[in-house]
Parts: sequence; C-alpha cells; structure tokens
Amino acid sequence: MGIKTALPAAELGLYSLVLSGALAYAGRGLLEASQDGAHRKAFRESVRPGWEYIGRKMLRSWMYAVYGALAVMGTMGPWYLLLLLGHCVGLYVASLLGQPWLCLGLGLASLASFKMDPLISWQSGFVTGTFDLQEVLFHGGSSFTVLRCTSFALESCAHPDRHYSLADLLKYNFYLPFFFFGPIMTFDRFHAQVSQVEPVRREGELWHIRAQAGLSVVAIMAVDIFFHFFYILTIPSDLKFANRLPDSALAGLAYSNLVYDWVKAAVLFGVVNTVACLDHLDPPQPPKCITALYVFAETHFDRGINDWLCKYVYNHIGGEHSAVIPELAATVATFAITTLWLGPCDIVYLWSFLNCFGLNFELWMQKLAEWGPLARIEASLSVQMSRRVRALFGAMNFWAIIMYNLVSLNSLKFTELVARRLLLTGFPQTTLSILFVTYCGVQLVKERERTLALEEEQKQDKEKPE
Repeated sequence: MGIKTALPAAELGLYSLVLSGALAYAGRGLLEASQDGAHRKAFRESVRPGWEYIGRKMLRSWMYAVYGALAVMGTMGPWYLLLLLGHCVGLYVASLLGQPWLCLGLGLASLASFKMDPLISWQSGFVTGTFDLQEVLFHGGSSFTVLRCTSFALESCAHPDRHYSLADLLKYNFYLPFFFFGPIMTFDRFHAQVSQVEPVRREGELWHIRAQAGLSVVAIMAVDIFFHFFYILTIPSDLKFANRLPDSALAGLAYSNLVYDWVKAAVLFGVVNTVACLDHLDPPQPPKCITALYVFAETHFDRGINDWLCKYVYNHIGGEHSAVIPELAATVATFAITTLWLGPCDIVYLWSFLNCFGLNFELWMQKLAEWGPLARIEASLSVQMSRRVRALFGAMNFWAIIMYNLVSLNSLKFTELVARRLLLTGFPQTTLSILFVTYCGVQLVKERERTLALEEEQKQDKEKPE
C-alpha cells in the first residue's frame, strides 16, 4: 500500500471529530482531577507558580570556540574546561589513526566515565563552586561533548582527505547554543554549514525565523499556563489518587505524559534552533514518523541524538532494516548505548529491553504480513481497506510505545496501573474505545504524511529541467 492512498473526506472528518471529542473529554477529566487534588499534600512540592524562559546570546565563525570556551569556563570553572579539553584531544588523536572502531570505542569509554562511579565522582570534582543547575550542566556539557567529539572522530575516519583540524573540533564542540543541552548536529553537517564564506539567506527566511521565535514564546507561555491547571506530572506519583480517575482520564494522563516530553523538547529546541537559524545553521529536524528510537530522542531532550544514533550505529549495522538478524544486532547495539547515555540502572535496563523488543517486534510483524497466505489476503483488499488495516495495527503499536516509555517517564507501578485498568478491568469497552480513538489519530497522521508526500512530489516536478 502506497503512502499516497487517499480516504473519503467524510471518513477523515469523522476521525477528526472522534479524536477531538475524545481528547476534550479526557482533558476535562484531567482538569477536574487536577483541581480536586490541588491541595493534596503529595502535590505541594510539584505545584509552583511562576513564569520562566531561557535566552542566550551567540557569535559566529571562528569565534565559536573562544566565546563558547570562555562561557563554559565562567560557568563551570577552568578545571572543568581543561577536563573537557582533555577528552577532546584524546578523541582527536584517535581520529588521526583512522580507525573507526577505535574512535567509537574510546568515545563510549569516555561516555561511561561520565555515567559510572568512581570516575564520575572524580570528574565532577573539577567543577568550581556550587549552584542550582550544576549537576544538570555538568552531565549535559560532558555527555554532549563526548558525542560531538566521537562524531568528529568518525567523520575524520570516513573522510581522511578533508584533513579536519583540532580547531575545527573545538569550534564544533564549544558552539554555545548547543553546548549544554544539544541538539546534537553531526560534525559533517555543522562543518559544511559554518564553512560557507558568505552564507546567503533564502527568500523569506528572516520572516520564518521571526515567526518561529514568536511561536516559541507563545508555546512557552501556553505550556506554563497549561501546567497551572493540569497536574499531569504530579498525579502519577500519587497512585491512590490516580486509581480514582475514570478510564478516559487515566488514558489521557498516560498519553499526556509522553506528549509532554515531546512538547518540552519542542519548546526548548524552538528557542535554541531559532538562535541557530539566525546564525545560518540548519538544526536537526524530527523524523516524519514516530518510532521507539525517536521517542527516546525526544523524551531525553535532543532530536539530534536520533540522527547520531541512526547514522553511526542503527543504520550502520542494520542497513535497510529488512533482515531480522542485522536488525536485532542494530537495536541491541543502539539501546546498549542509550542505556549508557541515560545511566545504567534497573529501570533503564527494563526501558531499553522493552523498546528494543518493540522495534524488533515491528519487523517480525512486517515479515509475518509478507508471508504467503497473509500477503495474499492483503492483496485481495482495496488500497483504502489496506490502509485501514495497517492503521489499526499502527494504533496498537502506538500504545505499546506509550507503555514502554511510561516505565522511564513515570514509574513501573504507574505503568502497571494503566495497563491493568485499560486492558483488564476496562475490557472490552474502555480498551476498544481507546483503540478506536487512537486509530482515528493514526489515520489523521497518515493523511498528513500523504499530503506532505504529494507536496514534495510537486516540488520535485517543478525543479526538474524541462
């Protein structure tokens, strides 16, 4: 079934109506629960008034390294800067040897040193002073530095004729808007864009940047207002209270927790990417489909990690992702690195196992669908019916992704509560209702993908020489 398969407008309208109504109904339940629990003792530490926003200044070209390094030194102290320079030089030396396996191995060893004791305790001592965001900035700056330096080393091995210098690495690593919080832009993309002698803006680009900046400000205010009324992060911590929610509100709460991290990442990178766009950079963009790997990237603050993992690990090992054994090896290697990135512990092991299984299960189901009898059944269906059947499986897969990631976003007990209520005590009414609402959402996403594919095709046709 092609992505361009269309459905009747009335059917799509019905899907929109069902999804909107379901979200409004679930939102009403969450709002009422949030208002009822506003004064609960368990909520007091998490419910705080206030408005926050983040902004940064930046410079361009060769001043990246100087300005960024001085900013890091002023924030974290000179010894921390020297520590990071040591990791940078180590991976730069490894890149000169031209062995990708050595560069990747050294990069992972450096990452492990920031994630596991006793080295993490020793290295954290290099930070000068004590302040509120010290731990966040330490882990962010250190971990992203290792990934950037590893990207530099691997690109140097892949293109030995380009002779990248240590100055190129420092300029790349100490670009301040990306330094502490990402996103990760692989070195080849970054170097190609900053090496332009006189970058030229496309027509209307400045207007688009201003619009993006305005949208980011509106999004920040909207998210802050939203969390003054909806306690979606606080309610799951009180299981007794959460258990009293109606099934629709509980399902909305589970969905909202996943979407919250996407929105949080989108708002954060809306700000950072606007700054990067002003500097003629094209930051990483989200993929057009939702996968377990992309959920990891979004829920842990960096879309660019998706690019990094896919380029150097997942796609490198898995190839076209059509063979079972290479895909298994690719997912195991990918989630082994994500486990290291997040910090090894029992809940991370469980989260990684579930998502690794989920990616492989998708391929197994695809292979099963291609099996003779099932393939003949699908071939006998119309293209519209085939799209409906695939959307149904997509809806089930989407809820599998939600359940996998609730483990890390909230807790195992809350995940068990949601699974029990939606799949056991709520069966069949709640289960089938939520599945149908999700199915409507998947169909609308597929319609959006179809529209984008048609627009891209039209754009390519216009660009073809006559």
